[in-house]
Amino acid sequence: MGKTQKEKLPIGIFDSGVGGLTVFKEVISLLPTEDIIYLGDTARVPYGTRSPQTVIKYSQEITSFLQRQGIKLLVVACNTSSAVSLPTLQKENTIPVIGVIEPGARWAAEVTQNKKVGVIGTEGTVKSRAYEQTIQMIDHEITVISRACPLLVPLAEEGWLDGEVTRLTAQSYLNPLREEQIDTLVLGCTHYPLLEVTIREIMGDGVYLVNSAKETAKEVQKILDAERLTSPGEKNGSYRFYVTDNVERFIAVGERFLGRTLEAVELVS
Repeated sequence: MGKTQKEKLPIGIFDSGVGGLTVFKEVISLLPTEDIIYLGDTARVPYGTRSPQTVIKYSQEITSFLQRQGIKLLVVACNTSSAVSLPTLQKENTIPVIGVIEPGARWAAEVTQNKKVGVIGTEGTVKSRAYEQTIQMIDHEITVISRACPLLVPLAEEGWLDGEVTRLTAQSYLNPLREEQIDTLVLGCTHYPLLEVTIREIMGDGVYLVNSAKETAKEVQKILDAERLTSPGEKNGSYRFYVTDNVERFIAVGERFLGRTLEAVELVS
């Protein structure tokens, strides 16, 4: 396939569920002319509590499905999958494959002033120590304090973005990080940007919040430019969504995440 035709191919994005739509949202706001195919593995969500072997297997299955659709770049929008399966996927595929951890980690290392960085994520992401290792590879003087916050995901999906229950739950997770006097906090799960207002309120203005979804979108743009794969289109791109279970719930939660209607959602096994 010639270079010109390759530019016209869509970007593939996958996540264990709806959380990756925060990455999708940042990508389309930065690259509005790109076509995108999104897959949410809603039948097997969450990945955060699964073994690394299982997460790698799921990620390989999804990647080969998206490759069959003909994509030019793959975004692993799931933090857990980025943490454990990215090296395997990069080795097995010839197209660029990017995760959400490195872009967020790089930015956190850049913005911290006191070299104390907090990371919140799922159990799987925190256990993998992927953020910690990546940040310390960039600057070994940075202390990284990680905390798993499993209950924040269901709260975000239910649309409980503020209010007492959410605030109290977030507080019990975040207070220990505040006590460590971090000046930078990585939102290491794609659901967390939805809770940004509540998190910011608890952490205070002195703590910089790193939105990995935003940083990943910038990385996508950088790679497309470098590889000369940016879509030559002038009009907005088209979007296709695939889920492995419960189309109705994906649409309901997804529309809340994106603030727009979701069309073209298909069920795949």
